Amino acid sequence: MRQPTNSSDSEDDDLRALVQRAAGGDSAAADELFSRFRMRLKRMIQLRLSRRLQGRIDDSDVIQEAMLDASRRLREYADAPRLPFYLWLRHLTGLKLAEVHRRNLGTQMRDVDHEVSLHRGCLPGADSVSLAAHLLGTLTSVSQAAIKAENRLLLQEALNGMDEIDREVIALKHFEQLTISEIAQVLEIPRASAGRRYLKALQRLKTILTDLPEFKDP
Repeated sequence: MRQPTNSSDSEDDDLRALVQRAAGGDSAAADELFSRFRMRLKRMIQLRLSRRLQGRIDDSDVIQEAMLDASRRLREYADAPRLPFYLWLRHLTGLKLAEVHRRNLGTQMRDVDHEVSLHRGCLPGADSVSLAAHLLGTLTSVSQAAIKAENRLLLQEALNGMDEIDREVIALKHFEQLTISEIAQVLEIPRASAGRRYLKALQRLKTILTDLPEFKDP
């Protein structure tokens, strides 16, 4: 009896084939490959770009630089892939974003509010202001999303008080939409640990939201 095809396996096979074609010089395949992940990379940059650089730095420019670098290194990746393609591309984009921060902020990079605290020595950490705005916009109803400014500040403060890795897990899962396995690879921890971290962080987040006046029962 023929075994049913797993859709995720088919998607993985399709992606691997696309990577090989792009690495072999197929420009149409390369365009399709990079366009698949452009919006995910854009969300990642929006979350992690310093507020002091917003309006000065175009996230499309960061992505373009990362994709040019990826194009040059695509053959190397295709011959020996050590990460899933998106995580590899995300890593290169993170390097470019870190360069932007160093070039424009210099010694200010370790300033207040966990704005650009570096995680694992490369990628700027999730900005609590952007993360709070996203969470209030996606984990609430439309009416609740119009939460008062003081409550947004309370949420930002609470997020800043969370363990850095737990805050990253929330950002990676709910903003960047990574799977638990991908989160484990990004954070360089066992998958089981990533799952436990996520459940712990999610419970902490629910407690934070419940404590906000807008979310309390009347």
